[in-house]
Amino acid sequence: MTQEERRIYLIKALLYEQPQYAGIEIPAGRQEQKDLLRSLFNLRMPKPVSAEFIAIQDAYLQEETRQKGITDFADLQPTEPGIYLWQGDITTLRCDAIVNAANSQMLGCFCPCHGCIDNAIHTFSGIQLRAACAEMMEKQGHEEETGRAKITPTYNLPCRYVLHTVGPIIRGPLKQKDRSLLASCYQSCLQLAEQNDLRSIAFCCISTGEFHFPNDKAAEIAVKTVREYRARTGSRMEVIFNVFKKSDYDIYRELLG
Repeated sequence: MTQEERRIYLIKALLYEQPQYAGIEIPAGRQEQKDLLRSLFNLRMPKPVSAEFIAIQDAYLQEETRQKGITDFADLQPTEPGIYLWQGDITTLRCDAIVNAANSQMLGCFCPCHGCIDNAIHTFSGIQLRAACAEMMEKQGHEEETGRAKITPTYNLPCRYVLHTVGPIIRGPLKQKDRSLLASCYQSCLQLAEQNDLRSIAFCCISTGEFHFPNDKAAEIAVKTVREYRARTGSRMEVIFNVFKKSDYDIYRELLG
């Protein structure tokens, strides 16, 4: 099947699952089809699906990522021993683990085509990720606490694992508790990565954006926490600070010299 054939198949299958979408027509344009497919992925609740659907979805998503271009962590240059700064799409990074800035439900973003990292990771990982998170959270029996971390497979992403952490949501002036909770996100992810014998981890800008943590303060906490963790534990974990916006790149570049 071509990418277009796969895309049409997936759209039709997802529309068929939801009778309320029966009147939606598949657009002719390539980008419009991609947007519709992503929206349907985002809205879909975790539930069983056929092996044929999974096989076609996996082939489609892996080819989409290949076309975007995969960056191998091994090709990056450190800014200081064991620490890297990389600007790009974290869903295209090949390393041991990437970090997802999740919400307390841990099921991904349900807002169609939203620009958050949670949406991107769940979209390009595939519907298996939401199902795995739902099973994990059902066993836990309660929403995820801020500052903790969970690990899942990545399914169709080039990295090996996704670490999901819930950062603090900022309402009003920044408090010391907010700072401590954000630092805990980084510490929890590093500890969880070590426990699973991972050797490289890419952090996104946790709690910035929709959670309103000031970008410069968040970066300061991120860099300080990682440096202190490496010094205290003697960890040889390779840490990549991943940014998408140039403004964040500039902040990290200044902090990392």
